[in-house]
Amino acid sequence: MPGRLSQGRRAIVVELAVNGSLAFVKLLAGLAGHSYALVADAVESFSDMISSVVVWGGLSLASKPPDADHPYGHGRAEPLAALAVAMILAGAACGIALQAIREIQTPHHSPAGFTLFVLLGVVAVKEVLYRYVSRTGSRIDSTAMLAGAWHHRGDALTSLAAAVGITIALIGGPGYASADDWAALAACLVIVVNGARFARVAINELMDTAPGRDRFGSIREAALTVDDALSVEKILVRKLGPTYYVDLHLGVNPGATVRRAHGVAHAVKDSIIRRHPEIADVLVHIEPHDPNG
Repeated sequence: MPGRLSQGRRAIVVELAVNGSLAFVKLLAGLAGHSYALVADAVESFSDMISSVVVWGGLSLASKPPDADHPYGHGRAEPLAALAVAMILAGAACGIALQAIREIQTPHHSPAGFTLFVLLGVVAVKEVLYRYVSRTGSRIDSTAMLAGAWHHRGDALTSLAAAVGITIALIGGPGYASADDWAALAACLVIVVNGARFARVAINELMDTAPGRDRFGSIREAALTVDDALSVEKILVRKLGPTYYVDLHLGVNPGATVRRAHGVAHAVKDSIIRRHPEIADVLVHIEPHDPNG
């Protein structure tokens, strides 16, 4: 857990530093260059910073060990943090969309040419940040951090949309000044889609949706390497933050003593956790093996 926390903390510190710098640059460039899409992008970067803090809170809480009040640990904090990130995304999208609609209805200056180069730089930085945070999130198996990573990918896409809008406005002249604002609306659509995606992943984890089927096969193989473990009747797996919990129905010799069956169950649990250190506990239900079943 300490290694997981330190990796997550390092990634979040990098996120905060990069997003703070980008938000400041985009806000100044957007105001100076008459680009609402760039100002909207700056607001999105500020929301990224809030998301990073939420992710850090969820990661820290989820990494706390079980206690008397939380015997299964605090892993639910991670999908809750991911759900909070999705809600932040949706709120940011609504705010940006409302302001963009107002700007479309109001005559204003075309954006300055330098804002295009600012946005292209943002796209590059955000894509690099997405890859870094996504790689860290996958390494430590953090739903909240993966949601945060896609927040950065969404920011890169919104910046790209804004760049397209500014390009159209610059080429088309004053009559196309609102292209910048239409790009901001397109950015909102990207943000909403990403928010819905994060929410679905978080809700699935909160609802104990089963993980990928390949994990089940590996658990079964680990169980059947134990002597006197004759069959695996059922496997149930649920994810709680960084860890997994397994319920397994194990078939043993019907004539085995309680002591012997108990020993087999412990050996099966040890075998599974040895092969899958991300599994926190295995509850083994002993059943009489039926060779014809």
